[in-house]
Amino acid sequence: MTQVNNNYCTLYLIRHGQTDWNAKGLTQGQTDIPLNSEGIKQAQTLGESLKNIKFNAMFSSDLIRAKRTAEIIALERKLAIKTTEALRERWYGEQEGKNEQLLQKYYKAWATLSRKERAAFKPFPDYETNEELISRLIIFLREIAVAYPGKTILIVSHGGIIRAFLNHLSEEIYLDGAISNMAYIKLESDGVDFFIKEMKGVKKSNA
Repeated sequence: MTQVNNNYCTLYLIRHGQTDWNAKGLTQGQTDIPLNSEGIKQAQTLGESLKNIKFNAMFSSDLIRAKRTAEIIALERKLAIKTTEALRERWYGEQEGKNEQLLQKYYKAWATLSRKERAAFKPFPDYETNEELISRLIIFLREIAVAYPGKTILIVSHGGIIRAFLNHLSEEIYLDGAISNMAYIKLESDGVDFFIKEMKGVKKSNA
C-alpha cells in the first residue's frame, strides 16, 4: 500500500490559454503576447473545472498571457497572483515571431540524442537549453514546496518550459506541441523530488 505523506505540497502546473501567435503557429518565447478571445474562454473553462479545488496560493510567469490566465482562474478565489521570471517561457532569441515549423528540424535532431545530450542541446547561440530552463524552474518549485507543505498551489507557465520539465522527469519523449493550451500537470513534492499524479492535455511523442 502506498503511504500518503500529508506534508507533500500539491502543485498544479498549467500552461496559459491561446494567443494569436499560438493560433498562427508563431514561436513566442519571451515575446509578451496577450491572450486572444479563445484563450480567455479556455482559461474560464479550466477555472470552472477546478472550482472545487482549494488553492492556498497562486503564481505565474510575469508574461501577460500567463498572468492573465492565472487572474481569470483566480477571479472568485480572492487570491493575489505572484509573478516571477523563473516561470517564463524559453528564450528563443531571433527565432521569436517566426513560424514554428522552422524549429522542427532541431526538435527531430534533439529526439535522437541521449538524455544527457538532450538537456544540453543548443541548436543556435541564443537558444535557452533544457538544462537552463529546468534549473530555474526546479529551484522555484522546490522553494514553493518547502514553503507550502500540505498545501495546494496553482502555477501558470508556458508550454516549452513545462515540456522541458516533463522530459527531465520522465523516460518518455515530449516534443513541440505536446503541451496544449490550458494543459496541466498535477505534481506532489517534498521539496526535493517530484511525483506526477495527473496530466491533462499532454501527449507523448512517437519518437
